[in-house]
Amino acid sequence: MIKIGRFTLTNNLIVAPMAGVTDRPFRQLCKHLGAGMAVSEMVSVNPQLRHTVKTQRRTDHLGEVEPRCVQIAGADPQLMAEAAQINVDNGADIIDINMGCPAKKVCHIMAGSALLRDEKLVARILEAVVSAVNVPVTLKIRTGWDTHNRNGVQIAKIAENAGIQSLAVHGRTRACAYTGAVEYDTIATIKASINIPVIANGDIDSPEKARYVLEKTGVDGLMIGRAAQGRPWIFREIQHYLMTGEFLAPPTLEEVQRILTTHLNNLYEFYGEYSGVRIARKHLSWYLNKHHAETAAFRHALNSVTRAEEQLQGMQGFLRTQQEIMNL
Repeated sequence: MIKIGRFTLTNNLIVAPMAGVTDRPFRQLCKHLGAGMAVSEMVSVNPQLRHTVKTQRRTDHLGEVEPRCVQIAGADPQLMAEAAQINVDNGADIIDINMGCPAKKVCHIMAGSALLRDEKLVARILEAVVSAVNVPVTLKIRTGWDTHNRNGVQIAKIAENAGIQSLAVHGRTRACAYTGAVEYDTIATIKASINIPVIANGDIDSPEKARYVLEKTGVDGLMIGRAAQGRPWIFREIQHYLMTGEFLAPPTLEEVQRILTTHLNNLYEFYGEYSGVRIARKHLSWYLNKHHAETAAFRHALNSVTRAEEQLQGMQGFLRTQQEIMNL
């Protein structure tokens, strides 16, 4: 189990923050299916964006099981501290600081992983945020800016000294983005250099890989992102394998239908029908791509649907047909 401040997570599996993905409906779904914690989409600390609809949705925790973890991103220590306070006042139980996002638009303003190039600024930001709030503060980083500038160990020590409660490490540099081999050896070195919990992130896409990464790195927990897209039940599959050494049977099509129906209805309620239908498309596409890759024509047809009822019935009808085929 991982302890972050006053919170002891139910297990050591965490949903990675993903822009446009880890909204409240998806976080709730993953927690229901076995994740010990889920981190919100990245929230900018820009004061001009605080009251936008997008920011309000990203910081909406209504009915969410604690701990409610909000990730903030920025490069100004004072603005980061203010944003942390505002989010705690709005219900955040944990503040996570983003120093791992490789996106150009984030790095262009010296936020995200661009901060790794300025260790003094990193220390100032971390100290400001930790001092500003009375809840645990966590940090997510990469191994460095590029393969010639790996300073994950130095950043980890700065984080521990600043009072950061846990550290998540995506095992690639900013320059590598999401391609190339994950540096599990580097994550292991970072883990050995500090005493706070360390969470490994990067290409953990199966129960076997989860066990391998835990054994290879010695970390306290795992953070899973893209592998949960279209497969949110991966958390219970990994947890079962880690506990028993046995593979959990995949969900039946009937259960998948229940899971997707609940998720879609929650999206419609959260965003309204117009946006909910359009956001649901990517979740359905991820599911179909991973589990029914031969259904390109159906995916295309489903992506043209604009009404919630039609989208829901289309998905349910497809799964019923798949079940009938299996029963032949």
